[in-house]
Amino acid sequence: MPHLQPLWHTRGRHAEGLAWFNAVLADENTNHSEVAPAVRARALADAAVLDALLAHPASMDQAQQALAIARELDDPALVARALTACGSIASYGAAVAGPYLAEAIGLARELGDGWRLSQILFWQAFAAITAGEPIPALAAAEEGRDLADAIGDRLDSRRCRWCLGLAQWMQGDLVGAAAQLRELLAEADAAHDALVRRRCLPIQAHVLAYHGDTSAAWAAANAAIEDAAELGEYWEGRAYAALAVAMLAAGDVEAAADAGEAAWQRIRVRPDMAEVIRHPMAEVALARGDLAAARRWADDVVSTAAGWHLASALTTRARVAIVQGEPEQAERDAYDALAGAAATAAYQGVPDILECVAGLAADTGGQREAARLFGAAEAIRQRSGAVRFKIYNAAYNASVAAVRDATGPQDFDGAWSEGEALSVDEAIAYAQRGRGERKRPTSGWASLTPTERDVVRLLSEGLANKDIATRLFVSPRTVQSHLTHVYTKLGLTSRVQLAQEAARHA
Repeated sequence: MPHLQPLWHTRGRHAEGLAWFNAVLADENTNHSEVAPAVRARALADAAVLDALLAHPASMDQAQQALAIARELDDPALVARALTACGSIASYGAAVAGPYLAEAIGLARELGDGWRLSQILFWQAFAAITAGEPIPALAAAEEGRDLADAIGDRLDSRRCRWCLGLAQWMQGDLVGAAAQLRELLAEADAAHDALVRRRCLPIQAHVLAYHGDTSAAWAAANAAIEDAAELGEYWEGRAYAALAVAMLAAGDVEAAADAGEAAWQRIRVRPDMAEVIRHPMAEVALARGDLAAARRWADDVVSTAAGWHLASALTTRARVAIVQGEPEQAERDAYDALAGAAATAAYQGVPDILECVAGLAADTGGQREAARLFGAAEAIRQRSGAVRFKIYNAAYNASVAAVRDATGPQDFDGAWSEGEALSVDEAIAYAQRGRGERKRPTSGWASLTPTERDVVRLLSEGLANKDIATRLFVSPRTVQSHLTHVYTKLGLTSRVQLAQEAARHA
């Protein structure tokens, strides 16, 4: 029993191994008193690790039973094995995994067990990925990879390199992440390592989508869907989520919606792990103009996510708030996203955040600031290889054009160039300073954003909400949301009063 787990790992027969372990451990006819405690502890621990590798709904009970037995036997190697099992299950909620994995690492180092240590470091890297923390993920994954390579353990080396690819993506190194995953997939195919392949394909689809290669992203996502069928609904859901992202990047909103729904139907069986699809669902809903659903999905992610995942969700929620005509909410979310990205060095979404902040700055009269931020965002995209999803291009182009018109071509180009010269950290610091420097009145005519003034102007021309929506390329519901904010800011209650106020400021 203790030697079978590595056999299933190397041959990619994880599901078969887990079924075998579960059958033995659940056999009510098994007389556990006749099984040596150390053997039972190893079986319990190895079954838990297989559960975690397959992302199955794993119970911590068996792993903790193994840990209790190991501690009672006072066997450091067995304790490390059981701690690894506990940490692997808990790594899907990184804060819980930390103590288990830290103790396991200490024991493995004392024992000089490089093989066990490289495994534990993989789980430590994965826990950091779950928490949206690329820096500790990189550190653990690099050490685990180097240890595995030194002892010739290509299996654990591949797992650690998978975490490296994820961390590189979070940091905004899309070129490096794409190369890492491409090499890893080739090696996994050659080694018949089905699990690493199935882990790589959805992530490769995401990375390629953000890199702008939407055809390759589509192909990777479909390959992931095909491969995931035998692993169960959660893995299929992850693959469909990758397809939804690829379609969003390509601008095919309806295809993204279909893929997102397929993902949600499968992945909702694991509500504790459904974060992977909630964020794309928010973006799909926003692209379709269903602001209530977009806000609901984004709120769900924001309430549970951390690190890079939280920054991404806050960025989407800021976009929703902008369309809803809620600049205060949008500003809070955008700056919280920026602070989170800076704190974790998770820079992948920084260009999107800077573009949101730039649009908000322009709406409050900060035209040159907006031009600098747009320039900084574009320069970061060029350096990192990140593209803007096509679903956001129309709003972006309109905002940039408005800023150029307001500042004049010469001033705009000068400010844009100043932004281009900023590093990522400098651009973040500049944006954060701008928030403190801008003073926005909360009421009165000066508090209206340019969009709100456009709505008022068209209303004063006698247009109904539906016609205003058509002119501004938004929904009638969005127009009504803008008007609600305008009435509050101006202390008015009717369209007639608003038209009269507009005439005084014409």
